[in-house]
Amino acid sequence: MSRRLVLSKRFRAAILALATLSLMAGCAAVPAPGDREALAEFNKLNDPAEPANRAIFGINKGVDSALLKPVATFYRDGTPEFFQARINDALNNLRAPVIFFNDVLQGELDRAGATVIRFAINSTLGLLGLIDIATEMGLESHDEDFGQTLAVWGVPEGPYIVLPLFGPSNPRDTIGIIVDFLIDPFNNWADNTNRDFAVFARSGTRAVDLRATYMEALDDLEKTSLDFYAAIRSLYRQRRAAEISNGKSSANMPAPGIGQTIPEDAIKQQQKAENETQDRASRIR
Repeated sequence: MSRRLVLSKRFRAAILALATLSLMAGCAAVPAPGDREALAEFNKLNDPAEPANRAIFGINKGVDSALLKPVATFYRDGTPEFFQARINDALNNLRAPVIFFNDVLQGELDRAGATVIRFAINSTLGLLGLIDIATEMGLESHDEDFGQTLAVWGVPEGPYIVLPLFGPSNPRDTIGIIVDFLIDPFNNWADNTNRDFAVFARSGTRAVDLRATYMEALDDLEKTSLDFYAAIRSLYRQRRAAEISNGKSSANMPAPGIGQTIPEDAIKQQQKAENETQDRASRIR
């Protein structure tokens, strides 16, 4: 059996595992119908597998503390900002085909056209995406994924789940991760040319880049949160609501996980809410 076939099977096994986790998300017990307050809170949180989710969240946090955060700290402190910017621009440019695909599926043809123009400019004048020339020319970037596409099509999100390494999600967004992975031209190129290592390298670099970018913001959120898990859950849902609406109906937003961007104003907003909760609790005491 060839090495390429073995790695391809591993990719498919990982995708199957993500799908299985999303389907298992609703396994926890529902409160008794007579306990109206508990049932209302249960439905509001929409986190039926909370014990399992918290366990996975703890594992993810352990991996972050032991591996991702130290590497990201070294990268941030040891790499000149110019090169960090070039890496970030290149990673963003590689996502353009997936963004275009979802722009079209959502009927956002103007945004799809802008994505094509940005990709063409940055891939040529921007030296294969290393320099974001398009933004300097006034063509602002945006992000789309198949999870957002499903939401636009009216597919419900389902219960909240936490995926190993990938972090906060739900069944709809888990399907989105799988579809985006399968349609990504870079991943298909790597698979067809026996360069599967490139997929791991890209994902790892993206995770380190994002962790370095939002180092202080996430650390501050953890320090000021009464319940870091609940804060991340709330932040994730706010971010997804804003992304799905293209920012039109919500000023809120996100949470850590591989490939997830985190606007700092959203984290500050969540920190403010956590501080207000702490103030109310102290007054009660």
